[in-house]
Amino acid sequence: MGFQLGLFSPNTESGLAITTVPERWSASWDDNLRLARLADEAGIDFMLPVARWTDWGRDTAFHQSVLDPLVWASGLLAATRRIRVFTTVHTAFHHPVVAAKQLATADHLSAGRVGLNIVAGWHAPEYEMFGLSLPSDHDTRYAYAQEWWDIVSRIWSSAEPFDHDGRFFQLKRVVGAPKPYNGRSLPTINAGSSKQGRSFAARNADRAFTVVGGPEDGAEIVKAIRAEAATHRRTVGVFTLGHVVCAPTRAEARERLRHYADEHADWPAVDEVMRLQGLHAQSFTPEMLQLHRDRFAAGHGSCPLVGDPDDVADAIAAFAGAGFDGIALSFLNYADELGYFAAEVIPRLEARGVRAARPGATAAGA
Repeated sequence: MGFQLGLFSPNTESGLAITTVPERWSASWDDNLRLARLADEAGIDFMLPVARWTDWGRDTAFHQSVLDPLVWASGLLAATRRIRVFTTVHTAFHHPVVAAKQLATADHLSAGRVGLNIVAGWHAPEYEMFGLSLPSDHDTRYAYAQEWWDIVSRIWSSAEPFDHDGRFFQLKRVVGAPKPYNGRSLPTINAGSSKQGRSFAARNADRAFTVVGGPEDGAEIVKAIRAEAATHRRTVGVFTLGHVVCAPTRAEARERLRHYADEHADWPAVDEVMRLQGLHAQSFTPEMLQLHRDRFAAGHGSCPLVGDPDDVADAIAAFAGAGFDGIALSFLNYADELGYFAAEVIPRLEARGVRAARPGATAAGA
């Protein structure tokens, strides 16, 4: 299939940019619908939402409005023709019997274009909002996620009712139809950067979706995930994420980044996100949290892809060269910026051999 390009977190107000500028992404349904149709035409491979249930506090507008990932995905799938749209499911907040039915329904709605991003959860205030306690250790969270996924998988593959007597679920005469559109499962991603999260992906997912510092350290992470998957006789691809600031010149791109991620950064939200990541997640090391505060303002800690079209194409190509199978991108304003990216960066990726040339495409920057 080649190196894939996706869009990450467009269902959330501001996307990944923790900023107060008025031109930031709205995450309205109308804007998401416009974006999905643009992405479908531009050859973007997938869209991947964030599941967020509460905000980051009264002093910030970051992620105040977030569209539900499954309803969002279903609506976009009905309005597009080619692009895959993932939904993100918190295993702690969605009963597996209900989730299996909903996901299979969305798969039929889209003739097999829905995907599943399985997340174990880490945001303690969300657990509290649901009346739950966040398990203090990653092992317990991922043991729960494993049992959840085992049940969903069995519902999709089993022709007969079954009982399940596990550590977290005790279920009687479980049945589920329809099955997924093209068979027994859906394309799956596991978003996790802890050791336990990457191991879960190696055992279960088609793609691991993980935060890295850059292509250099990412290459070793890709090797480790693939090596662990091989011990389970599986082949797993690896995606990462980055935020794009692309302009005709480097100076213009850097000025745009400075404007929204420095002068107008939403610093109370940046600090709260970093605090909760440090306390409740293992996606970022303490050193990364301290050294890359600017990355959180610009793109929630993701890798910066900043500069002119050649710079951005080179940066993406470096991830492909490091062994990644794809990258999910965010923009300050997805719909307003995607057209320029598609016209200038994607042809350069095709010219570099990172992506197969589309019929009729010209090799910009060749």
